[in-house]
Amino acid sequence: MRVREYFVIISIILVSAIIGIAFFWTPILWVFVIVGPLITMGVFDIFQKSHTIRRNFPLLGRFRYVLESIRPEIMQYFVETDTEGRPLNRILRSLIYRRAKGLNDTEPFGTQMDLYHSGYEWLEHSMYAKHNPKNIGEFPRLIIGGKDCKQPYSSSLLNISAMSFGSLSNNAILALNKGAKMGNFAHNTGEGAISDHHLKHGGDLIWQIGTGYFGCRHDDGTFNEVTFRENALKPEVKMIEIKLSQGAKPGHGGILPASKNTEEIARIRHVKPGVAVHSPPSHSAFADPIQFMDFIKKLRDLSDGKPVGFKLCLGRKQEFMDFCEAMIYTGILPDFITVDGGEGGTGAAPVEFSNSMGMPLREGLIFVHDTLVGFNLRKDIKVIVAGKIITGFHMARALALGADGCNSARAMMLSIGCIQALQCNSNTCPVGVATQNPSLVKGLVVDDKAPRAQRYQEATIHSFLELVAAAGLNSPDELERGHISKRVGLYDVQTYADLYPEMEEGCLLNIDTIPADYMKFFQLTRIMK
Repeated sequence: MRVREYFVIISIILVSAIIGIAFFWTPILWVFVIVGPLITMGVFDIFQKSHTIRRNFPLLGRFRYVLESIRPEIMQYFVETDTEGRPLNRILRSLIYRRAKGLNDTEPFGTQMDLYHSGYEWLEHSMYAKHNPKNIGEFPRLIIGGKDCKQPYSSSLLNISAMSFGSLSNNAILALNKGAKMGNFAHNTGEGAISDHHLKHGGDLIWQIGTGYFGCRHDDGTFNEVTFRENALKPEVKMIEIKLSQGAKPGHGGILPASKNTEEIARIRHVKPGVAVHSPPSHSAFADPIQFMDFIKKLRDLSDGKPVGFKLCLGRKQEFMDFCEAMIYTGILPDFITVDGGEGGTGAAPVEFSNSMGMPLREGLIFVHDTLVGFNLRKDIKVIVAGKIITGFHMARALALGADGCNSARAMMLSIGCIQALQCNSNTCPVGVATQNPSLVKGLVVDDKAPRAQRYQEATIHSFLELVAAAGLNSPDELERGHISKRVGLYDVQTYADLYPEMEEGCLLNIDTIPADYMKFFQLTRIMK
């Protein structure tokens, strides 16, 4: 007999027994308070047609869905080891929490990493290590602004990466921005425009302009110069970043569901409330590299000379080379380029895009840096990176591979209370970070969380500078690819200088000096013909 037939027989016997006993002992009828709903649920399971497991195993089949719903928590707290968790393992999460709370962040009894596993990396230290007494007031800064920039920005080496209000709650934005103000580092708005929450505490802002032109758009979704200038001239806005693509879903547009398009969000994004708003996969303000350079100049002029750059996750290499050739042809250069990696995060992305689209950060950074060097442009453009930048070593590796500075999103979220519940796309974030549910958001106390963001950022930069000093270097600028070793096999270790030899400056400007590995996809630009 099948389980559902057993269920029907047992239910009939149980109900009959209760009714029979009730003739002699009336209080037994209270058992119906428990048994009645269970029988009703079981009968419903038998006759519903949507779930086979419940139809074949009434009532019992429901436990399958209960267990499935708590699987992430079971894995995180009871199953996974300290080094296995994804996207960030417990070692990294615990490090962020300890630094954010100002607790001891040292590790007992040695590393848990497998040092002989292929892919393990380390920074080569020096017998002549330097002393690093620097405190937060002495941390080195990065000056961003090229020859056409009238208002260069003195940036921290580690800033908050792009996360929009809407994907994050108002209290999360307030906490991050207040932390940025306290620590004198920058807060990227994400493509969701500048909200009142970004402005309340006066933290430095990097205003990101996406394909939807939120905060600077006409009703038809095209770029609006007037509203752009109004926002760009705000004193809190220090830089403008044009988002071409992001690591988690490059080449994919987005949609703001009508249910999330509140009056407040509609007001700051310059859209109509209560309707679904689409972000197209590409920009409408330009259609080729030369037009893109002209757009960069337009934004710089409209902002009275503030630094303007762009963010991308690298895809087709030829297209980035076209950008470089357009820079040479027009004489217009971005002040900075932010390189995101395929490992970058987002509140929601199609699985195929998140797992199988976009170049990983290290390869993307190396190609961007080398290509700029090859076109003799690197000295005029700062390169920022984003994509799982968590620790001081991650910063050291990025700068050794060619970056000037770093952005971090998920680490900053964890610093203000994120527990990696993996519910960013469901509006049910239990700690009020990635949700618009007021009852959950109120649990995030801004005045408590803001100092945590500041402490995490400060401790991580301090750790990074200690690594630089241990390598015998006087400045982060001295980090090179040869300082990072990588195990590429059980008996084979190479430095990044071995794996990716440095590009000769200006070599891509002459057909006779183009490296062989570039020649296979390099074309004399159609722009310059």
